Amino acid sequence: MDFNSFIGGEWLATAQATFAQPNINPSDTSDLIGHAHHVGVGAVDQAINAAAAAAPAWARSTPQQRFDVLDQIGSEILARREELGRLLSREEGKTLPEGIGEVTRAGHIFKFFAGEALRQAGELLASVRPGIEIDVRREPVGVVGLIAPWNFPIAIPAWKIAPALAYGNAVVFKPADLVPGSSWALAEIISRSGLPAGVFNLVFARGSVVGPRLVDSPLVNAISFTGSVATGRGLAAACGAKLKKLQLEMGGKNPLVVLDDADLGLAVNAAVQGAFYSTGQRCTASSRLIVTEGIHDRFVNACGEALAALKVGHALEAGTQIGPVVDATQLELDLAYVAIAQDQGGRLVCGGERLQRTSQGFYMSPALITDTSPEMRINREEVFGPVASVCRVKDYEAALAMANDTEFGLAAGICTNSLKLANHFKANAQAGMVMVNLPTAGVDYHVPFGGRKGSSFGSREQGRYAAEFYTAVKTSYVSA
Repeated sequence: MDFNSFIGGEWLATAQATFAQPNINPSDTSDLIGHAHHVGVGAVDQAINAAAAAAPAWARSTPQQRFDVLDQIGSEILARREELGRLLSREEGKTLPEGIGEVTRAGHIFKFFAGEALRQAGELLASVRPGIEIDVRREPVGVVGLIAPWNFPIAIPAWKIAPALAYGNAVVFKPADLVPGSSWALAEIISRSGLPAGVFNLVFARGSVVGPRLVDSPLVNAISFTGSVATGRGLAAACGAKLKKLQLEMGGKNPLVVLDDADLGLAVNAAVQGAFYSTGQRCTASSRLIVTEGIHDRFVNACGEALAALKVGHALEAGTQIGPVVDATQLELDLAYVAIAQDQGGRLVCGGERLQRTSQGFYMSPALITDTSPEMRINREEVFGPVASVCRVKDYEAALAMANDTEFGLAAGICTNSLKLANHFKANAQAGMVMVNLPTAGVDYHVPFGGRKGSSFGSREQGRYAAEFYTAVKTSYVSA
């Protein structure tokens, strides 16, 4: 199947593209899903121009118009959740239940922001000066460039596109190279939603082509990016020089603290779910397990047993709990980090090996590494795979200090039966999201998402907080 760009309300012909990226199933490399036909600078500029031309009229559209479009998109996504979930799992590698769950979340996101289109509010205030009224309202920022990663190929585009449209902006969307099918399917639904031509544009192109055009174009008012730290920092420098509004979601090295008083079964479940499900390929994964001395050995043994029992296999097969790594490059990187951790003194409790299955894919057994220390690379750098390290600490105070000893600050978790320590951790963990007796991965769509330090930059995503990025505040004074 050919996946082509959608610009100005029209699908580009394959002949207009300059590069075809093969879309391979990581569960079965003989399964070719299709080709994404990449475009060049001219088509990217065409998309930006189309968005800029369409933005003023869409900004003046009624709340009912926006609601109708977004609600229709959400309804179709939900009606086709199994079909779309199968496509997602086939090209990204997360298990079919996870794929269907992600698609369901995307549908709910569009439904939520359909409601937000109707719920927008302002303020009418009295001035400190007699006879003057003050009107405070939010307006669309204009044209927004949206750049999404491969690990959540429908949910993350949804939580960027839906609020952008709900608040009256026009969109230029650049998906990740590895997951064109999911992005194309979402764009195809959007193309039939009644949205005016040019308000939404999908561009398949290299990041090195799209990124500079979005940054340099005076027609683009804001950029939202989710991806690597290196690319995010580059965008921050470039957008800062242009004084262009920017939102970044980047890496994580999230801690899960397990205290002596924790329920062992609950803690093991939180660690396994948070660190290894979705093949560990999520920025909220709890890749650092910080465990106090009294429970350490029991926790490690129980985790090892739980991991050994997990079924690693084809994403679409019933019973599979851990799918493949997304591609060969990521698999080699994951295996390399396991080797580095062992070279630096870590002990491999289980996993960390490439697996062979009936289909040729990028399979890896979940790796648990103990006897690690904070300065080791496995505890400093994001692996983005089914790999977790364990650090032994003396007590809660040492655990909190180690949890905060990172350049990242997206999510942090704690397992304990102490309400006092749980509340202290909530108040003192240097993270944007804190989970108590829960996996660090797994968040709701109607509340803010984002972190601190090197994990995030700019305002939060999702929920009502999305308005901070996708709108600009205007204060008007009127003399009565």
